[in-house]
Amino acid sequence: MWSQRSVVDYSLQRKATLQALRGGHATVMEDVCDADPYLLRAAKFHGEPTDRPCPICRKEKLTHVTYVFGDELGQYSGRIRQTPELERMAREHGEFRVYVIEVCQGCSWNHLTLSYVLGDGVPRRPPRRQRTVEDEYS
Repeated sequence: MWSQRSVVDYSLQRKATLQALRGGHATVMEDVCDADPYLLRAAKFHGEPTDRPCPICRKEKLTHVTYVFGDELGQYSGRIRQTPELERMAREHGEFRVYVIEVCQGCSWNHLTLSYVLGDGVPRRPPRRQRTVEDEYS
């Protein structure tokens, strides 16, 4: 991505978590396979499949769920986005942070794998709040 910066790769933390599990310092169900039901649902309906097998159950392929956060996104901060959408967003916003989480829909393994900042660096005001379907029922 052309504007990607402040990249944090969490692979060492992932490796430490898996080593703790193998060493008996963590339990599968209580410590590492504890994905929130909303995250599992997001992976099922909005996630991007990968070719990597789950490091715990080895039965399912991992799914990536990508969240975006930033003041300039206004009410759309905290939403799930597909990777192809990020390029367009990077040109429309000055700065926002992206978080990529790997999820196993079989055993509920989940781990933050990557975070980075995107945007063209030109500060902008957040968009005006628009009415949504949720507003109609609240």
